[in-house]
Amino acid sequence: MGATVADGSFDFSPGAQVPLSGAGGQTAATNALASVAYRDSPVEKILDANNEWHESAVKKGKLSLFAPNLGEAFCAAVEARMLGAGRKPLIQSFGAEPQTVVEHCLAASRIRKQRDRKLRLITVVCGILFLPGTLLWIGLFQLRKSLAKSENSRTTWMGTALLVAIGIAAAVLMFRLPFTGFWGYYLRGVIIAPVAGWYLARRICEGVAADMRARWDGLLDGGGVGAKIPEAVPANPGETAAEELRQQLARLTAEDRSNSVFYAGPKGILGMGTRWGSWQLAEELSPATPGTDINPFRSWDVIREIEKQLSQLHRGPLHTGGFPTPSVKHWVVSPVGEGAKEVARPAGGGVDTFQVSPQEVTRICNEQQFSNGNRHYLGVQFTLWDGQLVITMMVTVTVLYQTLRIEVTGHALGPVHGLFTSKSAPKTVEVAKTVRFWETVENTLPLVDATEVVRLAVRAPLTWYPPLLNFLGGKLALPEPFGVRHVWAGQPWRHRFMADDALRAATPVLRVVHSAAMKVLADNNVDTERFTNRSMIVSGMVQDAAPRKADVYE
Repeated sequence: MGATVADGSFDFSPGAQVPLSGAGGQTAATNALASVAYRDSPVEKILDANNEWHESAVKKGKLSLFAPNLGEAFCAAVEARMLGAGRKPLIQSFGAEPQTVVEHCLAASRIRKQRDRKLRLITVVCGILFLPGTLLWIGLFQLRKSLAKSENSRTTWMGTALLVAIGIAAAVLMFRLPFTGFWGYYLRGVIIAPVAGWYLARRICEGVAADMRARWDGLLDGGGVGAKIPEAVPANPGETAAEELRQQLARLTAEDRSNSVFYAGPKGILGMGTRWGSWQLAEELSPATPGTDINPFRSWDVIREIEKQLSQLHRGPLHTGGFPTPSVKHWVVSPVGEGAKEVARPAGGGVDTFQVSPQEVTRICNEQQFSNGNRHYLGVQFTLWDGQLVITMMVTVTVLYQTLRIEVTGHALGPVHGLFTSKSAPKTVEVAKTVRFWETVENTLPLVDATEVVRLAVRAPLTWYPPLLNFLGGKLALPEPFGVRHVWAGQPWRHRFMADDALRAATPVLRVVHSAAMKVLADNNVDTERFTNRSMIVSGMVQDAAPRKADVYE
C-alpha cells in the first residue's frame, strides 16, 4: 500500500525498487514506442506517424546545426510531459506500458549525458582554448549544412568544395605563417586543435551511435533490452532527487491504471479508439404475471450479472482456443470536447490515487443516467497481437421511467504506426565501379559523419540547460491530450486479421450481455418476451457486423 510522505504528497509505491521494463503480453507496442528513444533519424520523421486525430509538430530553432535528432527530441519531450512538475493529466496507454517507455527515454538520455560530458571536455581543450579556429570551422559546417538543404545539386557540391578548399588553405598556412614564437604556435594550434578535437569526438560518437542502434534493434527483436536508470533508485534517505524520480514513475503507473476515461465525441474514448459499432436493447418493463408488480431492482444489479458472465467469456463449450482471458472493469466516463487539448480527472472524496471508489462507481451507475455528470460503463477488453490491437466492448444500463435500455458499443485501437516498428538500416551510398563504370555498387558509410560530429560537439556544452538548446535547435511538440499509445495508433481495419478479430468479438459479447440481462429480469418478475424478441433482432443485426463511424451522426 502507498503512504503519505513528509511533504504531503502521496507515495504510490511500496518502497525503493529497481524499475523493471516490459509487461507480459504487451511487449510489441511498448518496445516499438520505446525504441524511438535510441533513434538517430531526423526529427521530422515523427510527422509521418501523425494520424487523423492527433498531430505532433516539430518546432524549428534558430540554427539548424543545433537541431536535435529524433531520439534526442523524443526523450526530451516525453520526459518533460510525463515526469515534469505540474504536468497535465495523461491518457491511459492500453496495450502498452508507459513507464517502460519513459524508463528507456531516461536510459537513452543517461547514455547521451555520459557522451556529452566527454565531448564537453574535448570542446574546452580543443575548442574554447582555440576559439578563433573553432568558430571558423563551425561557421563553415553551418554554411555547408544550409547549402545542403538546397534542392540544387550544384549548390550542395559548392558547399562541400568550399569546405575542402578551406582545409587545403589551412594546411598550407601551417608552414608559411607570418608569425613566430608564441603566436606562431598558437595560430598553428588554432588550425590543428579543432581538427584533432573533431577526430577524438568522432571516435566517442561512433561508439555511442553503435550502442544506440544495438538497443534500437534489440527492442524490436524482443530481446528484452533493459533500461538502466540507477538514478531512480535512492541509495540512502538523503538522495531526494532519486526518491522524487522514483515517486514520479510510480505516479505515472498509478495514473495509467486509473478507472476514469474521457469521451471526446467523434474521437471516441481517448486511449480506446473510435467507436465503430453500437447496439441497443430497449423495451418496456412490465410484470410477467398480470396483476402483480415487478420486484424492485437497480441498474447495478443488471451490471453485476453482466460482469459475472463476461468474466467467463474465455470458457467456451469447445476446446478450440477462442478468447483469451478478458479484462473486465468498471469505468467512469467523463465527457470532453472533440478538440480539447487537456482533460481533468475526477476529484473529491470518492477518488483516491486516480481510482474512483467502488461506492462512487455504484452511485454513478444507479443515479447519473440523464443530464449532466459522469456516466458508468462496464468494459470487457482484449489486448491482442502482443499489444498491437486493443478491443474494448463497453456496456451501459439505463432505466428511464418504464424503459430499460442496455447499450453495447465497440471500440478498437489499432497498431502503432509502422515508423515505430522499422529497424535501423546502414547508411549507404551508390557509386560507380572504377573499371566497369556502367555498373554501381553500394558503399557503407560511417554511422557518424563529419557534420554529425560537429552537431553533437556544439550541442554538448548546452545540454545542461535545455531551454537555451531548444531555442537554438528547436524541439518536438507532442499531441494533446497525450498518451504514448493512442496518439500514434492507426486503424485496425487495414490489417485483415486484426479487423476480423474486432468484428468477431462483437457477437459473443452481445449474446452474453443479453443472456445476463434476461436472467436478472426473469428473477425480478419482468416480462421478458419483448426483450427476447428485441434481442433476436439485435442478434440478427450483429451477424453483419461492419466497422462504422458510430459517433458521427449524419
